[in-house]
Amino acid sequence: MNYDVIVVGGGHAGCEAALVVAKKNHKTLLITGRIDNIATMPCNPSIGGSAKGIVVREIDALGGIMGKIADKSLLQIKMLNYAKGPAVKALRAQADKVTYPKEMLKVLKSQKNLEIQEGIVEDLIVENNTVKGIITENGTKLFAKIVIIKTGTYLKSDILVGNTRKRQGPNGEKPSNHLSDNLKKYGFKIIRLKTGTPQRIDKNSIDFSKAKIEEGDKIYHTFSFDNKPYYKIDQQIPCHLIYTTSQTHKIILDNLNKSSMYGGLDDVEGIGPRYCPSIEDKIVRFKDKEKHQLFLEPESLYYDDIYLQGFSTSMPKDVQEKMVHSLPGLEHAIIKKYAYAIEYDAIYPTQLKRSLETKTIFNLFTAGQINGTSGYEEAACQGLMAGINAGLKLEGKEPLILKRNEAYIGVLIDDLVTKGIKDPYRLLTSRAEYRLLLRHDNADLRLRKYGYEVGLIDQQTYDKLLDKMQKIDELMNKLKNTKLTTKDNELLKKLGTTIIKDGINLYDLMKRPEITYSKLLANKVLDDEYTEEIVEQVELSIKYEGYIAKAKREAEKLIDLENKSIPENIDYSKIVNLASEARQKLSEIRPTSIGQAMRISGVNPSDIAILMIYLKKEYKNEKR
Repeated sequence: MNYDVIVVGGGHAGCEAALVVAKKNHKTLLITGRIDNIATMPCNPSIGGSAKGIVVREIDALGGIMGKIADKSLLQIKMLNYAKGPAVKALRAQADKVTYPKEMLKVLKSQKNLEIQEGIVEDLIVENNTVKGIITENGTKLFAKIVIIKTGTYLKSDILVGNTRKRQGPNGEKPSNHLSDNLKKYGFKIIRLKTGTPQRIDKNSIDFSKAKIEEGDKIYHTFSFDNKPYYKIDQQIPCHLIYTTSQTHKIILDNLNKSSMYGGLDDVEGIGPRYCPSIEDKIVRFKDKEKHQLFLEPESLYYDDIYLQGFSTSMPKDVQEKMVHSLPGLEHAIIKKYAYAIEYDAIYPTQLKRSLETKTIFNLFTAGQINGTSGYEEAACQGLMAGINAGLKLEGKEPLILKRNEAYIGVLIDDLVTKGIKDPYRLLTSRAEYRLLLRHDNADLRLRKYGYEVGLIDQQTYDKLLDKMQKIDELMNKLKNTKLTTKDNELLKKLGTTIIKDGINLYDLMKRPEITYSKLLANKVLDDEYTEEIVEQVELSIKYEGYIAKAKREAEKLIDLENKSIPENIDYSKIVNLASEARQKLSEIRPTSIGQAMRISGVNPSDIAILMIYLKKEYKNEKR
């Protein structure tokens, strides 16, 4: 059987990629171990979070599906970091683990040009360094012009509990035992990573009176710019907050040698996630902390499992029993599913182009945890971009490369392919140098045009964006052209602000912290003609004008450096005086621009200066 694109793996990356290429009218096969496991959430029952919630908005703005499915399946939603300012605000929702994959599968099955099959892929068909298809475990060959691998944590995956190791994927599923070995055979550098998941507790065995209730927000939110809320505010399911105790810490320290990662197993190679450590990691690394917070999170309306957020471990089951029973409210808890660590293979991500096509094999793309990331959202955005760029390549078009000042997705991919990883990569707001430009509220203004240009956003939706942009400009001009004079000083006193000696327009007046659009509206200085999202954009633009302008100036310098391209065929061994480490790193990563070269660890400013002189001399007649 011949396809335009074969997508290997039905996780969050695979779903986005398969939908993209199929939407773009390319014959697509999604092959996965079990159709029932498509878009499952084997770990935490949530979508979004700090930085991650902004990524979900970016996925939606580009035409992806994660935000729309999350809106249909949420149990609770809240805006994080609200008091810390617009640059770091992000949505996080508790998602129903039954509803989310069910809704995703419904969308996949209804998509034209998309076929779904069950199967474990163990090898590729490669000719002249170009992928031609896949080979399943039973020897079946399937051919395609492009293959996208999104195997998550299933490559030679082992479940670790205490001193036991079992060759299994998440939830005991069948792993791929040979694909990573075959990728190594084709020249890929394979690394070993680790992650973990905590216990699931029977809801009816928890004394919630000993926990602090954590409810959803009292205002409506959606991830998707196109959805209206599907939920009712007063019917959100609460979470609960508890803390570890001194007894918890003692049990862990007394049994540390029984943990897979601390002596239970001698052959653990995988490096765990720095920003989502196991509870034993937290106790060891942060000995000064008397307690660590944990959240009791509902997994679904259809069953009573409670996810014990923050308590992942690879301790033996008997030790886990003691650990759980040492927690407030869980003294008599029934563990329905024990925690475990999972070790798996991944490829080192500097072997990728920024389009997510591999440098080693043409027409082969990878995305998600195989690239060394952690999290559903990081996987989904890579799947979306790999799908977009696979489609563009089939159409003979240039890839879509999002810059660091345009999207968190751009930051994530650039970090992976330029800097590589030491542990499973998690997106954080601190990784984005232009985070004031990459806000939750403006993802559509930043990215929807790209979605429209690549064919994922229809004309009607794009016209809504243009109308929104027009109304933002209209309100801006109205504020600039509406002036107050000294005759309005009584009004200013009423507004709680300083009186004026000369005239002032409303635009400048709104720069004052105490003046808001709603105050002007309440005092009939303005008419209510604009939606909340229009007002939000205008108000943020005015109040953060100086900071935004500074960030844009800095971003322009980045763009200038990104526009200074580096030829693909450059031979770094010929550049005299280049430091040996810089030569090695540049040869390995092969940056496409001076901007990217500057972000490579081990490449110093002096190396960049030498490189730029060499480029100017050797390629002076070429357009760069």
